[in-house]
Amino acid sequence: MEGLRWVQLSGDELDEFLGDGGTGTLSFSTELEEPPFSLPVSYGYDADSGDFYFRLFFPPESGKTDLVENPVSFVTHRQTEEGQRSVVADGRLEELTDMPYDSSAVQGMWAVNIPRVDVFDQPQDDVTFRQFRLVPERLTGRKEVQSES
Repeated sequence: MEGLRWVQLSGDELDEFLGDGGTGTLSFSTELEEPPFSLPVSYGYDADSGDFYFRLFFPPESGKTDLVENPVSFVTHRQTEEGQRSVVADGRLEELTDMPYDSSAVQGMWAVNIPRVDVFDQPQDDVTFRQFRLVPERLTGRKEVQSES
């Protein structure tokens, strides 16, 4: 009888799965009795450094700005030809918006592909985004594999 089990992605498999960008969910920690604040995001990934990059929009009345300094978890997953894959990265965001253009952090952002997803009620060119980098304190990936029981 066959079943499924989950095993860790190797470093190369993790980098291949993440590519240079895609979509996932970014969750900000909140007060102890509150659920995390989660939102769908597009990301860029730099395999050389292992850093993630995000362009985030913070409406003035949303309260998201209050959470940006809290610890975060980022999750991305999808079905591949080889089965389900998922990656989880934990850490803190570093804002790049006002950093000098020639800083290595900002240059890293230009080396990735952050997909543009239109989820706003106004054109993206009219939305002011802030740029962030996540240097993961922990980065794990899993894949499903067939197992015989």
